[in-house]
Amino acid sequence: MDVRRAEQRFPGGDASAGIDSRHAFSFGPHYDPDNLRFGALIACNEERLAPGAAFDEHPHSHTEIVTWVVEGELTHRDSAGHETVIRPGDVQRLSAGAGVRHVERNAGSVPLTFVQMWLAPLAPGGDPAYETVRGIADATPYALPEAGAMLHVRRLVAGQRTAIPDAGYVYAHVVRGEVLISGSTLGPGDSARMTKTRGAEAVGVTATELLLWEMK
Repeated sequence: MDVRRAEQRFPGGDASAGIDSRHAFSFGPHYDPDNLRFGALIACNEERLAPGAAFDEHPHSHTEIVTWVVEGELTHRDSAGHETVIRPGDVQRLSAGAGVRHVERNAGSVPLTFVQMWLAPLAPGGDPAYETVRGIADATPYALPEAGAMLHVRRLVAGQRTAIPDAGYVYAHVVRGEVLISGSTLGPGDSARMTKTRGAEAVGVTATELLLWEMK
């Protein structure tokens, strides 16, 4: 297990535009050849947008983009004609396919925080696709067959245990609270990269929200 702390993330964004970004993987000018991906995962970005701030229209291709809102509301619009508002508890997926453009904005009056995760598809190209699942439950993982991956959401109280999937690759990201995994305590923004997991557990130290990517 490889634990990465929140303070190890690469800083990004644009403070003058109300955007603060923290990148878990090599990203933009922060190039690290030893930190390009883990399993199918190629980005796990913590994004904070002030009211009115936005990522203006920009392109993506050959990428599966999954977004989890922590607080506030995210307004999404893309070149395929989708326009939605994503709230805490919702999962949003944008399959870029051969190419798509989108805008992400905080159109609300309170700060917006979200986690955006990019995964490499098993096969590049194809048509863009979009999906939003409202109010995902802990017992219902979100399948992403395009990347050979599955997202599990775990909301724990102090002392509660949950199984970590047995898989070739598991990426754990702590959204809030503290959790104990294999003897290491992880807090908000921390992550753990695990390979060939068998019978592992996560235990809530406090009330915790945890995202787990199960990958082949």
